[in-house]
Amino acid sequence: MAVKFQDKYLNGFVKPEEFDHVSREVELCHDILHQKSGAGNDFLGWLNLPFDYDKEEFARIKKAAEKIRNDSEVLVVIGIGGSYLGARAAIEFLGSPYYNNLDSNKLKIYFVGNNISGSYLNQILALCKDKEMSVNVISKSGTTTESAIAFRVFKELMEEKYGKEGAKERIYATTDKARGTLKNLSTAEGYETFVIPDDVGGRFSVLTAVGLLPIAAAGYDIDKLMLGAQKACTDFAAPGADNDCYRYAAARNILYRKGKTTEIMACYEPSWQMMNEWYKQLYGESEGKDQKGIFPASVIFSTDLHSMGQFIQDGNRNLFETVVSFKNAGEDYFVKADENNFDGLNFLADQPMSEINKKAMQGTILAHVSGGVPNIVLEADAMDEENLGYIIYFFEKACAISGYMLGVNPFNQPGVEDYKVNMFALLGKPGYEEHREELLKKLGE
Repeated sequence: MAVKFQDKYLNGFVKPEEFDHVSREVELCHDILHQKSGAGNDFLGWLNLPFDYDKEEFARIKKAAEKIRNDSEVLVVIGIGGSYLGARAAIEFLGSPYYNNLDSNKLKIYFVGNNISGSYLNQILALCKDKEMSVNVISKSGTTTESAIAFRVFKELMEEKYGKEGAKERIYATTDKARGTLKNLSTAEGYETFVIPDDVGGRFSVLTAVGLLPIAAAGYDIDKLMLGAQKACTDFAAPGADNDCYRYAAARNILYRKGKTTEIMACYEPSWQMMNEWYKQLYGESEGKDQKGIFPASVIFSTDLHSMGQFIQDGNRNLFETVVSFKNAGEDYFVKADENNFDGLNFLADQPMSEINKKAMQGTILAHVSGGVPNIVLEADAMDEENLGYIIYFFEKACAISGYMLGVNPFNQPGVEDYKVNMFALLGKPGYEEHREELLKKLGE
Protein backbone atom coordinates (compact mmCIF):
# COMPACT_ATOMS: atom_id res chain seq x y z
CA MET A 1 0.00 0.00 0.00
CA ALA A 2 1.18 3.52 -0.71
CA VAL A 3 0.23 7.04 -1.70
CA LYS A 4 2.57 8.29 -4.41
CA PHE A 5 3.04 12.00 -5.02
CA GLN A 6 3.37 12.86 -8.72
CA ASP A 7 4.66 16.29 -9.69
CA LYS A 8 4.95 15.97 -13.47
CA TYR A 9 1.85 18.14 -13.96
CA LEU A 10 3.49 20.93 -11.93
CA ASN A 11 5.98 21.57 -14.75
CA GLY A 12 5.76 25.21 -15.71
CA PHE A 13 4.29 26.11 -12.33
CA VAL A 14 6.89 24.80 -9.86
CA LYS A 15 10.59 24.36 -10.63
CA PRO A 16 12.38 21.31 -9.19
CA GLU A 17 14.79 23.55 -7.29
CA GLU A 18 11.86 25.15 -5.46
CA PHE A 19 11.41 21.92 -3.52
CA ASP A 20 15.09 22.16 -2.59
CA HIS A 21 14.59 25.74 -1.46
CA VAL A 22 11.89 24.74 1.05
CA SER A 23 13.48 21.47 2.15
CA ARG A 24 15.11 23.04 5.20
CA GLU A 25 11.78 24.62 6.12
CA VAL A 26 10.11 21.22 5.86
CA GLU A 27 12.78 19.70 8.09
CA LEU A 28 12.25 22.42 10.70
CA CYS A 29 8.51 21.78 10.66
CA HIS A 30 9.18 18.07 11.05
CA ASP A 31 11.41 18.77 14.06
CA ILE A 32 8.81 21.07 15.62
CA LEU A 33 6.15 18.41 15.14
CA HIS A 34 8.11 15.45 16.47
CA GLN A 35 9.79 17.33 19.29
CA LYS A 36 6.36 18.67 20.24
CA SER A 37 7.74 22.18 20.52
CA GLY A 38 5.29 24.00 18.27
CA ALA A 39 1.88 25.58 18.65
CA GLY A 40 -0.84 23.10 19.50
CA ASN A 41 1.59 20.51 20.88
CA ASP A 42 -1.03 19.38 23.40
CA PHE A 43 -2.96 17.82 20.47
CA LEU A 44 -0.40 15.51 18.91
CA GLY A 45 -1.81 12.22 20.16
CA TRP A 46 -2.68 11.27 16.57
CA LEU A 47 1.01 11.34 15.57
CA ASN A 48 1.92 7.92 17.01
CA LEU A 49 -1.65 6.69 17.47
CA PRO A 50 -1.36 3.88 14.88
CA PHE A 51 1.05 2.14 17.28
CA ASP A 52 0.14 3.64 20.66
CA TYR A 53 -3.64 3.16 20.72
CA ASP A 54 -5.41 1.56 23.68
CA LYS A 55 -5.46 -2.16 22.83
CA GLU A 56 -7.99 -3.03 25.55
CA GLU A 57 -10.44 -0.43 24.29
CA PHE A 58 -9.82 -1.57 20.71
CA ALA A 59 -10.96 -5.07 21.70
CA ARG A 60 -14.06 -3.62 23.38
CA ILE A 61 -14.84 -1.65 20.21
CA LYS A 62 -14.82 -4.84 18.15
CA LYS A 63 -16.99 -6.62 20.71
CA ALA A 64 -19.50 -3.76 20.82
CA ALA A 65 -19.58 -3.60 17.01
CA GLU A 66 -20.37 -7.31 16.84
CA LYS A 67 -23.18 -6.89 19.38
CA ILE A 68 -24.63 -3.99 17.38
CA ARG A 69 -24.61 -6.05 14.18
CA ASN A 70 -26.25 -8.98 15.96
CA ASP A 71 -29.05 -7.17 17.77
CA SER A 72 -29.75 -4.14 15.56
CA GLU A 73 -31.05 -3.33 12.12
CA VAL A 74 -30.11 0.35 12.46
CA LEU A 75 -27.22 2.20 14.09
CA VAL A 76 -27.77 5.92 14.61
CA VAL A 77 -24.48 7.81 14.90
CA ILE A 78 -24.87 11.20 16.57
CA GLY A 79 -22.08 13.73 16.08
CA ILE A 80 -20.90 16.73 14.10
CA GLY A 81 -17.63 17.73 12.42
CA GLY A 82 -14.82 15.41 13.40
CA SER A 83 -17.24 13.39 15.49
CA TYR A 84 -18.89 11.97 12.39
CA LEU A 85 -17.15 12.98 9.15
CA GLY A 86 -14.31 10.48 9.36
CA ALA A 87 -16.57 7.54 10.15
CA ARG A 88 -19.05 8.39 7.42
CA ALA A 89 -16.26 9.02 4.90
CA ALA A 90 -14.64 5.66 5.68
CA ILE A 91 -17.90 3.71 5.50
CA GLU A 92 -18.88 5.22 2.14
CA PHE A 93 -15.34 4.89 0.77
CA LEU A 94 -15.19 1.20 1.66
CA GLY A 95 -18.75 0.48 0.60
CA SER A 96 -20.65 2.91 -1.53
CA PRO A 97 -22.43 6.26 -1.36
CA TYR A 98 -25.50 4.03 -1.47
CA TYR A 99 -24.17 1.74 1.27
CA ASN A 100 -27.46 1.60 3.18
CA ASN A 101 -29.38 0.39 0.15
CA LEU A 102 -27.06 -2.34 -1.07
CA ASP A 103 -28.17 -5.18 1.18
CA SER A 104 -31.53 -5.31 2.93
CA ASN A 105 -30.04 -7.57 5.60
CA LYS A 106 -27.09 -5.32 6.35
CA LEU A 107 -26.95 -2.94 9.28
CA LYS A 108 -28.17 0.49 8.20
CA ILE A 109 -26.16 3.41 9.56
CA TYR A 110 -27.71 6.87 9.76
CA PHE A 111 -25.89 10.03 10.83
CA VAL A 112 -27.72 12.70 12.80
CA GLY A 113 -26.73 15.64 14.98
CA ASN A 114 -24.72 17.19 12.16
CA ASN A 115 -27.33 19.84 11.34
CA ILE A 116 -30.31 21.59 12.94
CA SER A 117 -32.92 20.60 10.38
CA GLY A 118 -36.19 19.36 11.84
CA SER A 119 -37.13 17.95 8.45
CA TYR A 120 -33.96 15.85 8.27
CA LEU A 121 -34.44 14.62 11.83
CA ASN A 122 -38.00 13.55 11.10
CA GLN A 123 -36.88 11.68 8.00
CA ILE A 124 -34.32 9.68 10.00
CA LEU A 125 -36.88 8.99 12.74
CA ALA A 126 -39.23 7.62 10.08
CA LEU A 127 -36.50 5.32 8.75
CA CYS A 128 -35.87 4.00 12.26
CA LYS A 129 -39.51 3.39 13.08
CA ASP A 130 -40.23 -0.22 13.98
CA LYS A 131 -36.54 -1.16 13.57
CA GLU A 132 -34.29 -2.76 16.16
CA MET A 133 -31.70 -0.09 16.79
CA SER A 134 -28.62 1.11 18.64
CA VAL A 135 -27.22 4.61 19.15
CA ASN A 136 -23.63 5.81 19.23
CA VAL A 137 -23.48 9.38 20.55
CA ILE A 138 -20.11 11.08 20.03
CA SER A 139 -19.24 14.30 21.81
CA LYS A 140 -16.33 15.45 23.95
CA SER A 141 -18.55 17.65 26.10
CA GLY A 142 -22.08 16.50 25.40
CA THR A 143 -23.28 20.08 25.03
CA THR A 144 -22.63 20.75 21.33
CA THR A 145 -26.01 22.08 20.23
CA GLU A 146 -26.59 20.05 17.07
CA SER A 147 -25.61 16.73 18.61
CA ALA A 148 -27.21 17.42 22.00
CA ILE A 149 -30.60 18.10 20.39
CA ALA A 150 -30.41 14.87 18.38
CA PHE A 151 -29.33 12.81 21.38
CA ARG A 152 -32.18 14.20 23.48
CA VAL A 153 -34.60 13.00 20.79
CA PHE A 154 -33.07 9.55 20.32
CA LYS A 155 -32.53 8.96 24.03
CA GLU A 156 -36.25 9.49 24.54
CA LEU A 157 -37.05 7.21 21.60
CA MET A 158 -34.78 4.44 22.89
CA GLU A 159 -36.25 4.60 26.40
CA GLU A 160 -39.81 4.51 25.06
CA LYS A 161 -38.91 1.55 22.85
CA TYR A 162 -36.79 -0.53 25.23
CA GLY A 163 -37.32 0.99 28.69
CA LYS A 164 -34.45 2.57 30.61
CA GLU A 165 -32.78 -0.77 31.35
CA GLY A 166 -33.02 -1.97 27.77
CA ALA A 167 -31.95 1.38 26.32
CA LYS A 168 -28.74 1.50 28.29
CA GLU A 169 -27.66 -1.76 26.64
CA ARG A 170 -28.06 -0.18 23.20
CA ILE A 171 -26.62 3.31 23.75
CA TYR A 172 -22.87 3.71 23.35
CA ALA A 173 -21.19 7.00 24.28
CA THR A 174 -17.86 8.11 22.85
CA THR A 175 -16.75 11.02 25.00
CA ASP A 176 -14.19 12.41 27.44
CA LYS A 177 -12.60 9.82 29.70
CA ALA A 178 -13.32 11.65 32.96
CA ARG A 179 -15.49 14.76 32.70
CA GLY A 180 -18.23 16.55 30.82
CA THR A 181 -21.99 16.39 30.55
CA LEU A 182 -22.08 13.27 28.37
CA LYS A 183 -19.53 11.41 30.50
CA ASN A 184 -21.47 12.18 33.66
CA LEU A 185 -24.77 11.13 32.08
CA SER A 186 -23.20 7.91 30.73
CA THR A 187 -21.91 7.00 34.17
CA ALA A 188 -25.29 7.71 35.77
CA GLU A 189 -27.27 5.79 33.14
CA GLY A 190 -24.82 2.90 32.71
CA TYR A 191 -23.94 3.34 29.03
CA GLU A 192 -20.83 1.64 27.70
CA THR A 193 -18.32 4.38 26.99
CA PHE A 194 -15.35 4.84 24.70
CA VAL A 195 -12.76 7.56 24.95
CA ILE A 196 -12.01 10.62 22.86
CA PRO A 197 -8.36 11.15 23.84
CA ASP A 198 -7.51 14.51 25.39
CA ASP A 199 -4.60 14.97 23.00
CA VAL A 200 -6.45 14.22 19.74
CA GLY A 201 -8.56 16.94 18.14
CA GLY A 202 -11.86 16.02 16.49
CA ARG A 203 -10.70 16.33 12.90
CA PHE A 204 -7.74 14.01 13.64
CA SER A 205 -9.85 11.45 15.54
CA VAL A 206 -11.05 9.01 12.89
CA LEU A 207 -8.53 6.35 14.02
CA THR A 208 -9.80 6.57 17.62
CA ALA A 209 -13.07 5.16 18.96
CA VAL A 210 -14.77 8.16 17.33
CA GLY A 211 -14.39 6.54 13.92
CA LEU A 212 -13.54 2.95 14.75
CA LEU A 213 -16.83 1.94 16.39
CA PRO A 214 -19.09 2.99 13.48
CA ILE A 215 -16.60 1.62 10.94
CA ALA A 216 -16.40 -1.73 12.73
CA ALA A 217 -20.18 -1.84 13.14
CA ALA A 218 -20.48 -1.37 9.39
CA GLY A 219 -18.57 -4.63 9.03
CA TYR A 220 -15.15 -3.34 8.03
CA ASP A 221 -11.84 -4.65 9.36
CA ILE A 222 -10.39 -2.05 11.72
CA ASP A 223 -7.31 -4.21 12.33
CA LYS A 224 -6.41 -3.73 8.67
CA LEU A 225 -7.27 -0.04 8.92
CA MET A 226 -4.74 0.38 11.72
CA LEU A 227 -2.14 -1.70 9.86
CA GLY A 228 -2.37 0.73 6.96
CA ALA A 229 -1.96 3.70 9.28
CA GLN A 230 1.05 2.00 10.90
CA LYS A 231 2.69 1.57 7.49
CA ALA A 232 2.16 5.27 6.72
CA CYS A 233 3.43 6.28 10.16
CA THR A 234 6.63 4.36 9.43
CA ASP A 235 6.98 5.51 5.82
CA PHE A 236 6.62 9.19 6.74
CA ALA A 237 8.67 9.14 9.93
CA ALA A 238 11.56 11.19 8.56
CA PRO A 239 12.01 14.06 6.10
CA GLY A 240 13.68 13.47 2.76
CA ALA A 241 13.16 13.49 -0.98
CA ASP A 242 11.33 10.15 -0.80
CA ASN A 243 8.74 11.38 1.74
CA ASP A 244 5.76 11.93 -0.54
CA CYS A 245 3.62 13.16 2.35
CA TYR A 246 6.04 16.02 2.98
CA ARG A 247 6.42 16.74 -0.74
CA TYR A 248 2.65 17.20 -0.95
CA ALA A 249 2.75 19.62 1.98
CA ALA A 250 5.64 21.49 0.37
CA ALA A 251 3.94 21.70 -3.04
CA ARG A 252 0.79 23.16 -1.48
CA ASN A 253 2.77 25.92 0.18
CA ILE A 254 4.91 26.67 -2.86
CA LEU A 255 1.75 27.12 -4.92
CA TYR A 256 0.07 29.17 -2.17
CA ARG A 257 2.99 31.60 -2.15
CA LYS A 258 2.45 32.08 -5.87
CA GLY A 259 -1.15 33.11 -5.37
CA LYS A 260 -2.81 29.70 -5.72
CA THR A 261 -5.11 30.14 -2.73
CA THR A 262 -7.70 27.46 -3.52
CA GLU A 263 -7.07 23.73 -3.61
CA ILE A 264 -9.63 21.58 -5.39
CA MET A 265 -9.55 17.96 -4.29
CA ALA A 266 -10.68 15.87 -7.27
CA CYS A 267 -11.40 12.17 -7.56
CA TYR A 268 -12.94 10.04 -10.28
CA GLU A 269 -14.61 7.60 -7.86
CA PRO A 270 -18.01 8.61 -6.35
CA SER A 271 -17.15 6.68 -3.19
CA TRP A 272 -14.58 9.40 -2.44
CA GLN A 273 -17.26 12.08 -2.04
CA MET A 274 -17.40 12.03 1.77
CA MET A 275 -13.61 11.73 1.93
CA ASN A 276 -13.66 15.09 0.16
CA GLU A 277 -15.81 16.43 3.00
CA TRP A 278 -13.41 15.00 5.59
CA TYR A 279 -10.46 16.59 3.77
CA LYS A 280 -12.24 19.95 3.72
CA GLN A 281 -12.74 19.93 7.46
CA LEU A 282 -9.21 18.67 8.17
CA TYR A 283 -7.50 21.35 6.09
CA GLY A 284 -10.03 24.15 6.40
CA GLU A 285 -10.19 24.03 10.19
CA SER A 286 -6.43 23.49 10.51
CA GLU A 287 -5.16 26.18 8.15
CA GLY A 288 -7.88 28.81 7.87
CA LYS A 289 -6.82 31.30 10.54
CA ASP A 290 -4.84 34.52 11.05
CA GLN A 291 -6.19 35.68 7.66
CA LYS A 292 -4.18 32.91 6.00
CA GLY A 293 -4.86 29.57 4.43
CA ILE A 294 -5.56 27.57 1.29
CA PHE A 295 -9.31 27.31 0.75
CA PRO A 296 -10.23 23.60 0.42
CA ALA A 297 -12.82 22.81 -2.25
CA SER A 298 -13.75 19.53 -3.89
CA VAL A 299 -15.24 17.89 -6.95
CA ILE A 300 -16.12 14.39 -8.11
CA PHE A 301 -15.26 13.84 -11.76
CA SER A 302 -16.40 13.22 -14.36
CA THR A 303 -19.74 14.34 -12.82
CA ASP A 304 -18.57 17.84 -11.95
CA LEU A 305 -16.83 18.34 -15.27
CA HIS A 306 -20.32 19.17 -16.48
CA SER A 307 -20.68 21.95 -13.89
CA MET A 308 -17.51 23.09 -12.13
CA GLY A 309 -15.38 22.04 -15.09
CA GLN A 310 -16.00 25.32 -16.88
CA PHE A 311 -14.74 27.41 -13.96
CA ILE A 312 -11.67 25.23 -13.45
CA GLN A 313 -10.81 25.39 -17.13
CA ASP A 314 -11.41 29.10 -17.77
CA GLY A 315 -12.08 30.89 -14.48
CA ASN A 316 -9.94 32.72 -11.94
CA ARG A 317 -6.38 31.31 -11.95
CA ASN A 318 -6.07 31.33 -8.15
CA LEU A 319 -6.46 27.56 -7.84
CA PHE A 320 -4.70 24.26 -8.15
CA GLU A 321 -6.03 20.70 -8.22
CA THR A 322 -5.04 17.64 -6.21
CA VAL A 323 -6.26 14.52 -7.97
CA VAL A 324 -6.63 11.29 -5.99
CA SER A 325 -6.48 8.21 -8.21
CA PHE A 326 -6.48 4.46 -7.56
CA LYS A 327 -4.64 1.69 -9.37
CA ASN A 328 -7.44 -0.69 -8.41
CA ALA A 329 -10.84 0.85 -7.70
CA GLY A 330 -12.70 -2.44 -7.29
CA GLU A 331 -15.00 -4.47 -9.49
CA ASP A 332 -14.88 -3.35 -13.12
CA TYR A 333 -17.42 -3.30 -15.94
CA PHE A 334 -16.79 -3.90 -19.65
CA VAL A 335 -18.67 -1.94 -22.30
CA LYS A 336 -20.46 -4.18 -24.81
CA ALA A 337 -20.80 -3.67 -28.54
CA ASP A 338 -24.19 -2.72 -29.95
CA GLU A 339 -25.22 -4.12 -33.34
CA ASN A 340 -26.65 -0.80 -34.56
CA ASN A 341 -24.05 1.39 -32.81
CA PHE A 342 -26.87 3.91 -32.30
CA ASP A 343 -24.78 6.08 -29.97
CA GLY A 344 -21.49 5.80 -31.86
CA LEU A 345 -19.75 4.21 -28.88
CA ASN A 346 -18.69 0.90 -30.39
CA PHE A 347 -15.11 2.16 -30.37
CA LEU A 348 -15.30 1.57 -26.61
CA ALA A 349 -16.53 -2.02 -26.95
CA ASP A 350 -14.73 -4.57 -24.78
CA GLN A 351 -12.91 -1.84 -22.85
CA PRO A 352 -13.17 -1.74 -19.06
CA MET A 353 -14.84 1.30 -17.51
CA SER A 354 -11.72 1.77 -15.39
CA GLU A 355 -9.65 2.41 -18.52
CA ILE A 356 -12.22 4.86 -19.88
CA ASN A 357 -12.25 6.62 -16.51
CA LYS A 358 -8.44 6.76 -16.52
CA LYS A 359 -8.38 8.36 -19.97
CA ALA A 360 -11.00 10.87 -18.85
CA MET A 361 -8.74 11.72 -15.90
CA GLN A 362 -5.64 12.07 -18.05
CA GLY A 363 -7.45 14.15 -20.66
CA THR A 364 -8.89 16.42 -17.99
CA ILE A 365 -5.56 16.94 -16.25
CA LEU A 366 -3.90 17.88 -19.54
CA ALA A 367 -6.73 20.29 -20.38
CA HIS A 368 -6.66 21.97 -16.98
CA VAL A 369 -2.86 22.25 -16.97
CA SER A 370 -3.04 23.85 -20.43
CA GLY A 371 -5.64 26.21 -18.99
CA GLY A 372 -3.20 27.36 -16.30
CA VAL A 373 -4.17 25.10 -13.39
CA PRO A 374 -1.32 23.22 -11.67
CA ASN A 375 -2.17 19.60 -10.89
CA ILE A 376 -0.86 17.34 -8.14
CA VAL A 377 -1.64 13.63 -8.51
CA LEU A 378 -1.76 11.35 -5.46
CA GLU A 379 -1.95 7.72 -6.55
CA ALA A 380 -3.10 5.08 -4.08
CA ASP A 381 -3.13 1.34 -4.61
CA ALA A 382 -6.67 0.19 -3.82
CA MET A 383 -9.93 1.10 -2.11
CA ASP A 384 -9.70 -1.16 0.93
CA GLU A 385 -9.16 -0.87 4.69
CA GLU A 386 -5.37 -0.97 4.68
CA ASN A 387 -5.06 1.64 1.97
CA LEU A 388 -7.65 3.82 3.69
CA GLY A 389 -5.71 3.74 6.95
CA TYR A 390 -2.61 4.74 4.99
CA ILE A 391 -4.47 7.56 3.21
CA ILE A 392 -5.91 8.94 6.45
CA TYR A 393 -2.50 9.16 8.10
CA PHE A 394 -0.97 10.63 4.92
CA PHE A 395 -3.41 13.53 4.91
CA GLU A 396 -3.22 14.09 8.66
CA LYS A 397 0.55 14.38 8.72
CA ALA A 398 0.70 16.45 5.54
CA CYS A 399 -1.82 18.79 7.14
CA ALA A 400 0.36 19.24 10.22
CA ILE A 401 3.49 19.97 8.20
CA SER A 402 1.62 22.24 5.80
CA GLY A 403 0.05 24.19 8.66
CA TYR A 404 3.39 24.80 10.32
CA MET A 405 4.86 25.90 6.97
CA LEU A 406 1.98 28.33 6.69
CA GLY A 407 2.85 29.75 10.10
CA VAL A 408 -0.37 28.86 11.93
CA ASN A 409 -1.36 26.53 14.74
CA PRO A 410 -2.83 23.56 12.83
CA PHE A 411 -4.50 22.13 15.92
CA ASN A 412 -6.80 24.86 17.23
CA GLN A 413 -10.01 26.37 15.84
CA PRO A 414 -10.56 29.75 17.52
CA GLY A 415 -13.12 30.94 14.97
CA VAL A 416 -15.51 28.00 15.38
CA GLU A 417 -17.09 29.40 18.54
CA ASP A 418 -18.11 32.78 17.08
CA TYR A 419 -21.33 31.61 15.45
CA LYS A 420 -22.34 29.72 18.59
CA VAL A 421 -22.22 32.86 20.74
CA ASN A 422 -24.53 34.67 18.32
CA MET A 423 -26.85 31.68 17.98
CA PHE A 424 -27.19 31.25 21.74
CA ALA A 425 -27.89 34.95 22.18
CA LEU A 426 -30.55 35.00 19.46
CA LEU A 427 -32.19 31.89 20.94
CA GLY A 428 -32.41 33.53 24.34
CA LYS A 429 -29.96 31.35 26.26
CA PRO A 430 -29.53 32.64 29.83
CA GLY A 431 -26.45 34.79 30.27
CA TYR A 432 -26.49 36.18 26.73
CA GLU A 433 -29.14 38.90 27.23
CA GLU A 434 -26.92 41.92 26.57
CA HIS A 435 -25.40 40.39 23.45
CA ARG A 436 -28.89 39.44 22.25
CA GLU A 437 -29.99 43.08 22.32
CA GLU A 438 -26.95 44.11 20.27
CA LEU A 439 -27.61 41.46 17.65
CA LEU A 440 -31.34 42.26 17.38
CA LYS A 441 -30.46 45.88 16.66
CA LYS A 442 -28.10 44.77 13.90
CA LEU A 443 -30.84 42.58 12.47
CA GLY A 444 -33.31 45.43 12.65
CA GLU A 445 -35.65 43.54 14.95
